[in-house]
Amino acid sequence: MKKHNFSAGPSILSEYTIKHAAAAVENFAGTGLSILEVSHRGKEFVAVCGEARELVKELLDVPAGYEVVFLGGGASLQFCMVPYNLLKNKAAYLDTGTWASNAIKEAKLFGEVDVVASSKEANYSFIPKDYVIPEEADYFHFTSNNTIFGTEMRYDPDVKARLVADMSSDIFSHPVDVSKYDIIYAGAQKNLALAGVTLAIVREGALGQVERPIPTMLNYSTHIKKESMFNTPPVFPIFAALQTLKWYKEQGGVAAMEKKNIEKAAILYDEIDRNKLFKGTAAVEDRSIMNVCFVMNDEYKELEPEFSAFATAAGMVGIKGHRFVGGFRASIYNAMPKTSVEALIDTMKEFEKQH
Repeated sequence: MKKHNFSAGPSILSEYTIKHAAAAVENFAGTGLSILEVSHRGKEFVAVCGEARELVKELLDVPAGYEVVFLGGGASLQFCMVPYNLLKNKAAYLDTGTWASNAIKEAKLFGEVDVVASSKEANYSFIPKDYVIPEEADYFHFTSNNTIFGTEMRYDPDVKARLVADMSSDIFSHPVDVSKYDIIYAGAQKNLALAGVTLAIVREGALGQVERPIPTMLNYSTHIKKESMFNTPPVFPIFAALQTLKWYKEQGGVAAMEKKNIEKAAILYDEIDRNKLFKGTAAVEDRSIMNVCFVMNDEYKELEPEFSAFATAAGMVGIKGHRFVGGFRASIYNAMPKTSVEALIDTMKEFEKQH
């Protein structure tokens, strides 16, 4: 039976990425060695890292004055690195979910944080719209896609402040005006590679403005200067990231991925809205095209365990919702084929027929 991987992360990778990564595990770049055992200083891997950084710039149309670095520690380490490097007096944060809340908590260790708006009281079911960013804010931080609650900001906020964004779960899923940002960061395990590497796009002019001493490993300048090679980088995840980036280019780039993602999400949301058994949990105008969250309608709530078992038996993997929301979550990242979304829809229709 074919398995359809709707896991929230680590999540589905393209067949292209898996095929080329698997081949490199046996023989990397004709070296006769596995990618798992080669030196990160060897010319073959140095070329991989350089090509990956350049492809990120090409795919996201990164302007001059920005650098791309690959880091460890996941997006959670960026919650600390961002304010360490940027927060002088005050930072503005938008609270739209668990990861945004965690970023706020870390930033408060480094200076004043103005939480300009929050949807916590509504269990993060929508993206706040009416908020004011203090003019003196060093930057405005937001989480573009909320994996747990299924909301997304698929746009660059039109504000005067410089932007910082956690794009861990929707990077490369839609075009971004990088010139508006000081830093964009993303854990790789949703739309780029296997877990273990984090991507950061950094405006060099934003660095060096704080007076506090910054530990070497937490200073973006360290990693920019050493081209992601200050210490041993996560070699295999970076190699896998390069394969994904090549696949994106082959697919037609970020705009082409967005078109496919919108189509996949639309047919799934249409089924959720049509099917008498289910309902979405996020405000319609803020629905994510990456993480589709839904539950049983109140009168059918007792059927959730049965549908979970039914879907699992049909090959649907990882659709259980996060405990903060309950129900179900279909993560349909860039690598998710439309045919898998259609398989989930067919499963939902069949379950409806039986009830």
